Amino acid sequence: MVNATTTPLGIQLHNVSHGYDIGGRFTPVLENVNLNITPGEFIALLGPSGCGKSTLLRLVTGLETPHAGRILADGTPITSPGPDRIVMFQDPTLYPWRSVRANVALSQDISGRVDNAAVDAAITMVGLQGFEKAWPHQLSGGMAQRAALARALVNNPRLLILDEPLGKLDSLTRLTMQTELLRLWQDRGFTVIMVTHDVEEALLLATRIITFSSRPAKVISDLTIDLPYHRHRDDPHLLALRRDILVQLGHSEDW
Repeated sequence: MVNATTTPLGIQLHNVSHGYDIGGRFTPVLENVNLNITPGEFIALLGPSGCGKSTLLRLVTGLETPHAGRILADGTPITSPGPDRIVMFQDPTLYPWRSVRANVALSQDISGRVDNAAVDAAITMVGLQGFEKAWPHQLSGGMAQRAALARALVNNPRLLILDEPLGKLDSLTRLTMQTELLRLWQDRGFTVIMVTHDVEEALLLATRIITFSSRPAKVISDLTIDLPYHRHRDDPHLLALRRDILVQLGHSEDW
């Protein structure tokens, strides 16, 4: 069954630089990034579009290897993807020919070791009980993202990597999903690294916010949000932090 709690994963980035060969020309994307993410933190990454945040997620996942520097998981070099590091994307990426239950069980089907109790527990955890037999086209956007979240959680990840998973949802559904994501993180105890372009979302959810410059991305600030949950959008301290972050990202104070 899905565990009530998970042993969270710590991530260390030491002098990480990366880039791509585009049309025969090298384009730097990340430059000398140093981060120490302790187990159980909720990290939000903010920065201009295209600066390299999603690239950093791919490096942490193990889908790519940095051109320079080292990335460690609890002190062990990351050289390939692993089941302890699970990614949830902006799109649900559900297979249309598989039911909700079959989509959630996908990774277990591939491994040949389906844990029916874990699949049922993951579906219940995200509030989709009763929709196990539904097809993806029968789901709302928020329900599809819940199914994708259940698929991510079914294997008890130690690190949940979120690449703008709420970015395409309407505002009300997004608020609901923010609450659900926060609840699951608090209940399960995994580490979270989330890319978002929503400063308010980062302030409401994260224990730390890392801001990046334009490409090649360098760390501008590493801000600890030392406020209790549940946070309120009109909290004067949060509003002041929001203004400071927007100024760091190149926007006017009254934006």
